[in-house]
Amino acid sequence: MREGKPRLLVIEDDEGLQAQLKWAYEDFAVTIAGDRDSALAALRSEEPAVVTLDLGLPPDPDGTSEGFAVLDAIMALKPDTKVIVASGHGARSSALEAIERGAYDFYQKPVDIDALGLIVRRAFALREIEEENRRLAAKVGEDKTVLGTMITAAPEMAKVARTIERVANTNVSVMLLGASGTGKELLARGLHQASDRRGGAFVALNCAAIPETLLEAELFGHEKGAFTGAVRANEGKIELAHGGTLFLDEVGDIPLPLQVKLLRFLQERTIERIGGRKAIEVNTRIVCATHQDLEAMIGAGTFREDLFYRLAEIVVKVPTLAERPGDAVLLAKSFLSRFAPEMNPRVKGFAPDALSAIDAWQWPGNVRELENRVKRAVIMTDGKLVSAEDLDLIAPVDDGPAELLNLKSAREKADRTMIRHALARSEGNISSSAKLLGISRPTLYDLLKQYDLHA
Repeated sequence: MREGKPRLLVIEDDEGLQAQLKWAYEDFAVTIAGDRDSALAALRSEEPAVVTLDLGLPPDPDGTSEGFAVLDAIMALKPDTKVIVASGHGARSSALEAIERGAYDFYQKPVDIDALGLIVRRAFALREIEEENRRLAAKVGEDKTVLGTMITAAPEMAKVARTIERVANTNVSVMLLGASGTGKELLARGLHQASDRRGGAFVALNCAAIPETLLEAELFGHEKGAFTGAVRANEGKIELAHGGTLFLDEVGDIPLPLQVKLLRFLQERTIERIGGRKAIEVNTRIVCATHQDLEAMIGAGTFREDLFYRLAEIVVKVPTLAERPGDAVLLAKSFLSRFAPEMNPRVKGFAPDALSAIDAWQWPGNVRELENRVKRAVIMTDGKLVSAEDLDLIAPVDDGPAELLNLKSAREKADRTMIRHALARSEGNISSSAKLLGISRPTLYDLLKQYDLHA
């Protein structure tokens, strides 16, 4: 009975070994293939979760060219397949190259059935975990917590999210400080959804995008006939967010005269529309954001100090994408899974050079730049895997002096960064991460414990 059993594809041209492997894995639904065509046909029809692959296949049984061609084809067709390659004595370089091309693990020939069985079962277990993670990720939009709507493995970002969750059900004003494209509006929406105001409206206004002459009307509204063109009364954003949250992006661009009126609202919780004489009570929470140095603006006299302290009861500094090692790869995979089904269903994942380029890039435009590059690459790529060229990424040149002169601190910083990149690249798998880093699993566990990192 094959029904219900995990599907294992064995790609091996030795008939004796074929029979031995099929007999050894009675608890799997085993399919045997002896060449590239039959292997890819079985991959399409059976969709196995795990594949064992002998690199020495005909017409190159003494080499590895045909085996690598099969591996590349599997990664292009089904990049989430766990491929375990066979390497002969002295062929460690081929095994490592296979790992770089996307293989999950390797085993040594002659075959030790028990050892190979352990690797195969571990691969199936990892595949089940990944499937469960994907199912949970699909339900992210239903989660009402900040952490539930955020894709991150970085402690820096998790700390930000925990802070926001902690203040969500209070009425304090929150100021988000960070560079453009770091996800400040996403955090503001998360704060709103995590608060007891989630039943009210979330209203966003980019203060830098509205002309100064219209910004007051946008914020406070106007009465009919208040100015030329005001043919009817309009509620402002503050009123529209009554019972909910108003997100003021780029709050540093609010002109000084309007800052006075905003301060009065924050003190009295009432507004007057332009052209109106009636005070309107409004229960609106303000969350604001800016990439500017407001304290420097206070010194220069372009931002009111009293307004700053009213808006900044809680200040949250949002790290850039470059300050969140490993997150770029996680976010890129999420964006690809979102865009590919609609824009280019042939695209199934990233090529190894693309993942390396994503890790190495400094992302001056932060998450917004990453999202735009992935979207463009998904649309433009001709293959099934997005390459570094598709992303238009080149390796950055590091010609600046080292920031850390203390050798121990520099090593620790490098260790932390590389470990987090490896964990993100391998989706948290310890064995794969250790192989990427060129260390043993026990060594990686020791480093995780030493640096208080989590897989």
